[in-house]
Amino acid sequence: MKVSVVMGSISDREVVEKAVEILEGFGVEVDFRVISAHRTPFEAIEFAKTAESNGIELIIAAAGKAAHLAGVIAGVTPLPVIGLPIKSSTMDGLDSLLSVVQMPKGVPVATVAINGGENAGLLAVQILSIKYPELREKYKEYKIQLKREVEEMNKELKR
Repeated sequence: MKVSVVMGSISDREVVEKAVEILEGFGVEVDFRVISAHRTPFEAIEFAKTAESNGIELIIAAAGKAAHLAGVIAGVTPLPVIGLPIKSSTMDGLDSLLSVVQMPKGVPVATVAINGGENAGLLAVQILSIKYPELREKYKEYKIQLKREVEEMNKELKR
């Protein structure tokens, strides 16, 4: 199982690395790179056209401001695309969110919260778990751990 995580700029790295950490923690192979829908449009299209034949099964595309990267990739590839809007100096990332989530009919992009790197990684794991039962089991364990963390918080409150 292999996921490609692409970002529009190296400045997105801090948020995107959270998705990479989640994926690697679940044992998913990650291809990680910078591709710009605006500065390297031909490379973005070539990447999207060849992703499937290169063994990629899902793409997470992160971008800020005019966040067209996920849409450009989704317009070319048959693979599922998760858009990760990045908080920018403009409009606190609302511009990024709207650029990712408002896709036209026929070009779906699953979208997570602004700077939601962890959830992008987790959603990718959930999608891949349809094909890979071992991921489903690891995800179930992850959910149990989340429950334990909340239970511990409640124990702290009762002291």
